[in-house]
Amino acid sequence: MAERRSLAEGLKATPKVDSVVAREFVYEGKADNAPPVVVRPEAAAPSAPVINRVSLSTRIRDDYAKALKRASLERQLQGVEPNTLQDILEQAIEPWLRSNGYLS
Repeated sequence: MAERRSLAEGLKATPKVDSVVAREFVYEGKADNAPPVVVRPEAAAPSAPVINRVSLSTRIRDDYAKALKRASLERQLQGVEPNTLQDILEQAIEPWLRSNGYLS
């Protein structure tokens, strides 16, 4: 078994890494070695309203949860929207909120 050494000693013994090789590894070999571009939703569609989401925790019946999860997975496999639990629940709750006057 190798002799144990301190972290500082181990870092001193680490060979130098070529900065070009490191950038190519980090940025997946892109020629310009620039970080990936992050597109914000408001930059992609300035006219679209920004929807803020908050965490909501609740309990539902076991059979509803299983059916919802099954629907989500099957819709994802078929490529049908909405297919996430969040989107399905939002679509299901919206008509109730509108018909009861909680949304305009």
